Amino acid sequence: MTRAGLPDVTEIPAAENAPDPTRLTPRLRAILAVVLLADILDLMDSTITTIAAPSIARQLGGGESLIKWLGASYALAMGVLLVVGGRLGDRFGKRRVFLIGMTGFTAASAMCGLSVDPAMIIVGRLIQGGFGALMIPQGISILMTSFSRPQFPRAVSAFGPAMGVSAILGPIAAGFIISANIGGLDWRPVFLINIILGLVGLLAAFTLLPRDRPQSSEAIDAIGAVLLGTSMLALIFGLIQGSTDGWRGVPVVSLVAGVLLFAAFAVRQQRAPNPLIVTSLLKNRGFTSGMLLGLGFFSAVSGLAYVISLFFQLVLHLSPAHASLGLAPVMVGIIAASIVCRPLLTVLGRRLVVLGLSTTLVGTIGLWLTVLAKGTSVSPWLAAPSLLVLGIGMGACFSSIYEVALGDVAKHEAGSASGSLSAVQQLAGAIGSAIVTTVFFSILREGGGVRAMTVSVLVVACVVVLCLGLVWLLPRAAPVDQLDL
Repeated sequence: MTRAGLPDVTEIPAAENAPDPTRLTPRLRAILAVVLLADILDLMDSTITTIAAPSIARQLGGGESLIKWLGASYALAMGVLLVVGGRLGDRFGKRRVFLIGMTGFTAASAMCGLSVDPAMIIVGRLIQGGFGALMIPQGISILMTSFSRPQFPRAVSAFGPAMGVSAILGPIAAGFIISANIGGLDWRPVFLINIILGLVGLLAAFTLLPRDRPQSSEAIDAIGAVLLGTSMLALIFGLIQGSTDGWRGVPVVSLVAGVLLFAAFAVRQQRAPNPLIVTSLLKNRGFTSGMLLGLGFFSAVSGLAYVISLFFQLVLHLSPAHASLGLAPVMVGIIAASIVCRPLLTVLGRRLVVLGLSTTLVGTIGLWLTVLAKGTSVSPWLAAPSLLVLGIGMGACFSSIYEVALGDVAKHEAGSASGSLSAVQQLAGAIGSAIVTTVFFSILREGGGVRAMTVSVLVVACVVVLCLGLVWLLPRAAPVDQLDL
């Protein structure tokens, strides 16, 4: 101590003067912002057609067929190519594939925004989803190589709030942009804004992202990817066109071809030297049950969200802005439950999935009763409590189904398992938007809007009940290292 009674600086432990190992430099923050921008673009573009589809179909024509394709095309391409995108990053370098993905995504957004007919925007959405599948898988890998081990959790923690805000504000912003009819462009600015964001992100990525070398020389199962892509495309084409134009001729042939191509894909996965899905995973009961449960659940709820927006706009004749506000309780519930339920995984494990599915079922039944009781006099405010409960159930499942499904997966299989489940979730979005909207439009033509909505909601409720039957085949708990990430 000094004579004044103050501590001598030489006596202060060195650890107190040491820099914070978790601190992010301005450059690291900028790299994180680039990766976040890519994920935000993907999230927003996967949801904006939920609000924009009726406006797009009204201006370009194409009717209900176009509405169904707008919901399915992006998720279809993303789901088919997501695992391939990760492999391409390993093979040719994360930075290079990320830049290619963002470039293509930006160009495809321009194509969507400038579309003059239904075919052009559907192709644009397919291309958009395909390049998004190249861009998105590289993000976490880039962060892992750019950030130190103490810094990485801090970087990852930024994703939750950013994605949560985007999930809530994205569709709402899209609704207000469409209703504002900026420059007489109607729905087009919701895509054209991606040109500005994409160019900014591309310039920042080119300047900031660290150069890396390929990490793998393994061949990519291109044959398997083509078989999976063509089978899903054929199945969804047959489903959409059959429900629109009648179950004869081309739609039936397309469905049969889709089934045969998917069977060929399954055989290919057993024989390919580098299959898209590790064959040992398919023998894991917990993983396959989780994959099937996720396929059913995500198909049902993604289709339901789409149908709720269609009901608000086509039946209740709400503007896109009011329809987007009407969907806000679902988004709020999803985000709130995701935040609250994440820590509960270590305590509840599989039981959290049961709680999430049960809450989803309660919200679904509540929505059914509300629409049944009020008919076309129902308003978004009357439906809001049920939609909030529905969102809470969805959020609980979003944060638990796939984590629990990985509970019995070996560590060396975790990467392939996680990538496969993410791809299935995207494909579920494509399948769900096609199937549930098909139910909605089929009944809308003959039974009216209220009956179309109530039947669609009951179909979703039945799927959720089936999912509850699969829960007990899941592992009891998620892997500890998965929860600690």
